[in-house]
Amino acid sequence: MSSGNRSEAVDVQKSYEVRTYGCQMNVHDSERLSGLLEDAGYVRAPEGSDGDADVVVFNTCAVRENADNKLYGNLGRLAPMKTRRPGMQIAVGGCLAQKDRDTIVRRAPWVDVVFGTHNIGKLPVLLERARVQEEAQIEIAESLEAFPSTLPTRRESAYAAWVSISVGCNNTCTFCIVPALRGKEKDRRTGDVLAEIEALVAEGVSEITLLGQNVNAYGSDIGDREAFSKLLRACGTIEGLERVRFTSPHPRDFTDDVIAAMAETPNVMPQLHMPMQSGSDRILKAMRRSYRQERFLGIIEKVRAAMPDAAISTDIIVGFPGETEEDFEQTMHAVREARFASAFTFQYSKRPGTPAADMADQIPKEVVQERYMRLSALQEAISWEENKKQVGRTLDVMVAEGEGRKDGATHRLSGRAPDNRLVHFTKPVQDVRPGDVVTVGVTYAAPHHLLAEGGPAGVRRTRSGDAWEKRATAATAEPAGVMLGIPGIGAPDPLPAAAAPGCGCD
Repeated sequence: MSSGNRSEAVDVQKSYEVRTYGCQMNVHDSERLSGLLEDAGYVRAPEGSDGDADVVVFNTCAVRENADNKLYGNLGRLAPMKTRRPGMQIAVGGCLAQKDRDTIVRRAPWVDVVFGTHNIGKLPVLLERARVQEEAQIEIAESLEAFPSTLPTRRESAYAAWVSISVGCNNTCTFCIVPALRGKEKDRRTGDVLAEIEALVAEGVSEITLLGQNVNAYGSDIGDREAFSKLLRACGTIEGLERVRFTSPHPRDFTDDVIAAMAETPNVMPQLHMPMQSGSDRILKAMRRSYRQERFLGIIEKVRAAMPDAAISTDIIVGFPGETEEDFEQTMHAVREARFASAFTFQYSKRPGTPAADMADQIPKEVVQERYMRLSALQEAISWEENKKQVGRTLDVMVAEGEGRKDGATHRLSGRAPDNRLVHFTKPVQDVRPGDVVTVGVTYAAPHHLLAEGGPAGVRRTRSGDAWEKRATAATAEPAGVMLGIPGIGAPDPLPAAAAPGCGCD
């Protein structure tokens, strides 16, 4: 929750809305933006306000080719509203703001503030300065001013939380713009990370997800190659912390000590999301990925040997420049061998400013689409086969909020198994809250979820459920929150061409 002094408090309470695009890092940044604004005296606009707020903040992503078109379309829809409400302010931050800078105000002169990925803490000051000076404020820092986890945060969940352990990336993948916008990797001190986790647990959080553009490279900035595995083991000593996840790791840095730490630390979940991107060694080289198919599949083999029940997911790009049918068949082969529980599959999209955008042999759209459909069908079949293996198992499911779109109609609740599979289960007679844990028996499997009919065998009320109930009770006396429009903690259901963990470029 927000904390600190309101040195930049507004005279009259004004409402705000944050619109988020992109990866989990952006989602967590938006929690900080919300915390900053509430710390400055703003209140969150009612759900469904659709721009009818005093301040609308866009936290942007630059990963997809049409990211700017989406932003300017949304800004255009707000222009008439701003004309009718002279006091309204619009701010644009995130990766696209870091990349385009002055272009945003030139194309949308009604924008009041443009800020980058390195100085999100300046938003309240910039809004006030724009109001007083009556002109747009553009402030883009070229490097990180302070690690953002020191900022006030309005978390979206009472029972699960993101914890950033690093920002930036030292890789030079030819399809990825993120290193240019987020900068070189900068790691947090381990003590600061653990202190934040302990504080979250004290508030009722029982699941945390460690975040980084290249999360398992943690330690490169502080000269300790085993820092990430040590951090995982340290998380295992925190009383009350039941589930630890992380995203997204890079195969290059996935070492045996990390596998051992995962397998030997009880609260580190048997789940791994590791981007493969392609199964072709030739394409991996063109992507400047530092591993090859044999290395990638070897890591999966080691993970499964250490954790037989681990669910492994991935990111795959179809149609990278120069990809031949033989290259694509190598990707299909790798998918058959890896047997991913799920995969976020992307049709290659030019990222302006990346080397791949200027490569020869760009693949025709119809060819990319046809390959994409073949890959999707293969992965769908594998996901279903792997989920069917779960039928008959007894699982401890942490009840989640907003995971089951049909729960109301089906009289079910939903949650995540330890391996992060989505489970829908019959609503029990007892009162069950998000954050509580139920024990269920799996009776049916679909490609993207499991079903447990007949009611839970057990219900464990938790401190996380207490925290959720306390927040829900308090919310009845306050304006309803505006959801960020993104999945909850843990990997979301895989959707065709959807945003995947870690910008889809790790």
